[in-house]
Amino acid sequence: MKKLILALAAVAVWPAAHAVDLTRTWVNPGFYSAHFERDKNLNNVNTGFGIEVPLSNTYSFTAGVFENSNRATSHYVGLYVMPFDIGPFKAGAVVGGFNGYPNANQGGWFPALIPVVALEGRQLGLNVSLVPTVQNQLHGAISFQLKYRFKP
Repeated sequence: MKKLILALAAVAVWPAAHAVDLTRTWVNPGFYSAHFERDKNLNNVNTGFGIEVPLSNTYSFTAGVFENSNRATSHYVGLYVMPFDIGPFKAGAVVGGFNGYPNANQGGWFPALIPVVALEGRQLGLNVSLVPTVQNQLHGAISFQLKYRFKP
C-alpha cells in the first residue's frame, strides 16, 4: 500500500515538477508538537526530514519521514492547499496520508486533513498546524515546522 501511494504521488507530481522552479523547494528537519495531552509522556520533538515543492502560489506537494509522538517512524505524503494569503502569511490545509501510528490503522496508512497557517520569507518559513485528537488513535497538538529554502 505504501509503495502504491508513493507511486501515485510521484506520477501526479511529475509533470508539475518540471514546470516549477525547484529553487523554491523547502526542506525541513521535522516538527515540534505541543501536545494537548501533556500527561501521556508523548514525544514533542518529531525530528526527521521533509520537502515541500511549490506547484503554484496555492498548491505544494509535500513528503517526508519523522519520529512521531509515539516514538515510532512515520512517513507522510500530501498536498498543501493554501488559498488564502496576506503578505507573507498563507492559510489553508494539507490533505494527504500518514503511517506509523500504532493505534491508527494498525500502523498503516490513513488519510488526514490538517489546517495550516504558514509564514514564508525568502529563505525561512514556518508552518503551524492544528493536529486533531482522534480518540485513542492520534494525539492532538499544535505542530510547528521550520523550513528552509536554498537560494542560488
